[in-house]
Amino acid sequence: MSVWPNGERLALSLVVNVEEGSEMSIARGDRGPEPVDELGVTVRKAIRNYANESNYLYGIKAGAPRVMDLLEAHGIVATFTAAAQALEDAPALAARIRSGEHEVCSHGWRWIHQFQMDESEERQFIARAVKSIEQTMGTRPVGWLSRYLLTENTRKLLSENGFLYHMDDYSDDLPFWETVEGKPMLVLPYALDSNDMKMWSDPAYTPAEWLRYAIDTFDWLYEEGATQPKMMSLGLHLRVIGRPGRIGYLRRFIEHVMRHPGVWITTRRDIAAHWAAHHPPA
Repeated sequence: MSVWPNGERLALSLVVNVEEGSEMSIARGDRGPEPVDELGVTVRKAIRNYANESNYLYGIKAGAPRVMDLLEAHGIVATFTAAAQALEDAPALAARIRSGEHEVCSHGWRWIHQFQMDESEERQFIARAVKSIEQTMGTRPVGWLSRYLLTENTRKLLSENGFLYHMDDYSDDLPFWETVEGKPMLVLPYALDSNDMKMWSDPAYTPAEWLRYAIDTFDWLYEEGATQPKMMSLGLHLRVIGRPGRIGYLRRFIEHVMRHPGVWITTRRDIAAHWAAHHPPA
């Protein structure tokens, strides 16, 4: 029996990360420049890395329009895991996200490591992200994704802030409930293995290989979904998949998916709301 609406066998969540403009930078008062660089160059001196800053800026200027055009052409709604500051500084992108009725999930106030924060600092970090996104988008985020690592306080603080779901988990292909200080917290697992960031972290990983892996992942979960419905997450980045040599591979993936009936392509907010309504915590 399906867990999804109308008997769908697979829920597909396209997750578009918006980090550009909120990464580490001397210009923003950080101790050093952003270490994540497609060239694999890590600058250890406290100087501005203008080249890498421009690589991130590409995601907003050129990558975002391509990604938005592709989603709109296929009538797809996605979840934008956005660092609040990045959205503040990209009003044109924010407007297109709103008009497309996509979801914005919080990816922090900035795209920085919150695992180094104490409880008070992390509480302020979360509250600032919520306030900023609500002001930019007109509605508050109900989901949260940290940059890589979370703390022992993260889920408690998210619960205090009224979040519906949390993404910092990679342990399953379906949502599940956790208990945080006696209160239920819904976890919507994410996926790193199919994430397009691997094309940055491993330059030898080609778009064709990424597409093959994404399709193989979809096909297997779709097959399993005939008897035990599943959820698939596909992580994307404006500065990665939005390049002209890569965006066509995302289109091929979408076209492959849309040839299959019984797939619910939706936001994580809708997945979480459906799960909470039909599979409440015990």
